This record gives sequence, C-alpha cells and structure tokens, in this order.
Amino acid sequence: MSVVLLSILSMLWPPPDPPVSERWHAWPVSRVFPQFVHGASPSGARITYVLAGVAPEAPCRTAFQPAAVRRGCRVALRATYADSTQTFVATVGVAVLDPPEPEAPERETPVIDTPGSGVPGSGTSRSGTSGSRRSARASYRTGRPPTVRPVAFPGGPAERFGRRQYVTGVVIEGQDHYLVATAAGYADGRPYRRGDRAMPRLRATARQLATALHRALTR
Repeated sequence: MSVVLLSILSMLWPPPDPPVSERWHAWPVSRVFPQFVHGASPSGARITYVLAGVAPEAPCRTAFQPAAVRRGCRVALRATYADSTQTFVATVGVAVLDPPEPEAPERETPVIDTPGSGVPGSGTSRSGTSGSRRSARASYRTGRPPTVRPVAFPGGPAERFGRRQYVTGVVIEGQDHYLVATAAGYADGRPYRRGDRAMPRLRATARQLATALHRALTR
C-alpha cells in the first residue's frame, strides 16, 4: 500500500530539476542529447534532427578548437545529429564551464556605438549590455569559426563527417555554466573548400541544434 501511495505522490509532485550547473551529469544522456530535435527550414517546412550517436566525455581541448571556449572549461560532451533527409549532419558540443569570477563593480560610463557591432553578417552578434552582465548572453558565429570538433559515427549518415567536412557553425554562450557549439556539414562527405558558402538550410541546422540544446539545459 505504501509503495502505491509513494508512486501516486511522485506522479503528482515529481522531484524538482537539479540546479542548472548540475544538469549535465544529473540528467540521463537521453535528456541532454534527445533522440529527436525538431526544427524548421528557412521556408518554414518542418524538419526533424535525428541522433546519430553520443561520444564519450572528453577534455575540452580534445573536443573543441582552442579559440572556441574560455578558460575554466571542465569537461566536454558531444553528439552528432543528421536531418531526417540525411542530407546534413552536425556535431553538437556542450562545454561545462566553471562559474565566472565575480567582477569588480562598474562605473557608469557613456555607451559608445561602434559601427558594425552586432550587425547581422558581421560575424558576431551579442545580446545584453555592459549594465546587465548577469543576464545570459548569446554569441552566434557563422562561416567557419572555431567551434566543436566533429565526431563521426559509422554505419549511418554521419560516418564521413570530420574536420574537412565542417562547413558552418554556431556558438552560444551565456553566464549559465554552459557553452553549446555546433559544427555542421553535408552527409555525403564533401569537403569544405575556401570560399564555399553554406546553404541556408545548413546554417539553420547549426543554429537550431545549438539553440535547442542550450535552451533545454538552461531554461
């Protein structure tokens, strides 16, 4: 009887989620990297990204390109996804970060607009201002920036995905213990060549996967 009562109570009042900083190891792998992530193409068509595989935990310097993460990265988690048409693949990397050191109080200073800063296409955009450093910030970098190192998985659409196949990527970082980065390319193994421009759908793959997994860890 007591077992039944405990089961009912656990359904009515499920245990609270662990603190954001602990979710990367308190949650099951299937929650950090779900089997399916839903998105949309630039035209609005629905897309499903399917998990191809999850890599073992790795040191940050092994999983990320050196310029992708700041000091204080503790460990890296990686998984690779393919879109439902098996045309595009993307590795998603989660860098688990130590809390930033407290900053010295800031003096009020005039805000100076720098031409080109935060303009789409300039390479980097940030949300947030110097007066709200505690709020989460997102940094989106596209083109071929330093991001996570791709991980291939044999026997599927991601088996030929590696460093040479990386075409475009996104990095999302907030003051919430995690940096999430994606490296996306084509499933047919075509290598990147200098000057190649990524298709809008490939850019959307990189952005949507990074955004969805970062949001799931931190919201």
